[in-house]
Amino acid sequence: MRTAMLRSVLKRSSSNLMSSTTSAYGVRRGFASESAPERKVAVLGAAGGIGQPLALLMKLNPLVSKLALYDIAGTPGVAADVSHINTRSEVVGFMGEEQLGQALEGSDVVIIPAGVPRKPGMTRDDLFNINAGIVKSLCTAIAKYCPHALVNMISNPVNSTVPIASEVFKKAGTYDEKKLFGVTTLDVVRAKTFYAGKAKVNVAEVNVPVVGGHAGITILPLFSQATPKANLPDEDIKALTKRTQDGGTEVVEAKAGKGSATLSMAYAGAIFADACLKGLNGVPDVVECSFVQSSVTELPFFASKVRLGKNGVEEVLGLGPLSDYEKEGLEALKPELKSSIEKGIKFANQS
Repeated sequence: MRTAMLRSVLKRSSSNLMSSTTSAYGVRRGFASESAPERKVAVLGAAGGIGQPLALLMKLNPLVSKLALYDIAGTPGVAADVSHINTRSEVVGFMGEEQLGQALEGSDVVIIPAGVPRKPGMTRDDLFNINAGIVKSLCTAIAKYCPHALVNMISNPVNSTVPIASEVFKKAGTYDEKKLFGVTTLDVVRAKTFYAGKAKVNVAEVNVPVVGGHAGITILPLFSQATPKANLPDEDIKALTKRTQDGGTEVVEAKAGKGSATLSMAYAGAIFADACLKGLNGVPDVVECSFVQSSVTELPFFASKVRLGKNGVEEVLGLGPLSDYEKEGLEALKPELKSSIEKGIKFANQS
């Protein structure tokens, strides 16, 4: 009975994640029809806390035909494990710098969860020196082996790692602003969950745009634009905003030194990668929030709603009407976000 229940849950989860994909391509429960295009996805950091569940979720995605799993160690075991799952994609594991090129060649989407996780007392900036170097190295390889891939940056601090990637690609002559994304989907996932709980509405029907960046006060959920509409009092909106901003810290503290938000981040990463694949495959009106090169504000990078298509970013959408509280939050986040962006650019250009 337990096995049957687990099967049912997995089927529902996979179906929810890829529901619009299913109707668009006639794909059913992870088995592809002939009409689904061939798509290769590479996960860099696939043996880590985010990478392993992300590898599982991408294996469940029927739009993926080849899944390349890369890490500095442990990848053969993860690849062998995931490869036994009876879905469309062919899984290959790659390990060590000498195999990075093979992992990347021919990739349509590259997802980067590589790096060290946050520990109690650490800020995302504390991660900078380690993760910045990792990201710079991986992006140098992406520029060489799959310069036209959509790059989904998960490695923190995203507010700095996305500018690092852009500078690396510029130096290599491969930069395309439409194909570089900071994955801020977890902020949206949290905002939806917390809002639904407070508003007592079905979370599956909730939408909440989250703009700005991907750390602390730079995360700005726009609850005034949330649907379905609920007239929550100001104190509830402020509490929901703070909880969304502090969601990562909430998990780090709950895990008491044994990890950060790995499972929810993997889910969010899979949602965004799925949106990128749909866009590449021509599914219309695919819109997600993402940290991208932007002219929505005076800052060079900013998270807002983005329409995805065959070239990556088809359109960066505006912020829409903001409440007074959100306007204050927007002005408050700009200096910190500006500093993080500049920190990334400076690091990338140091050597």
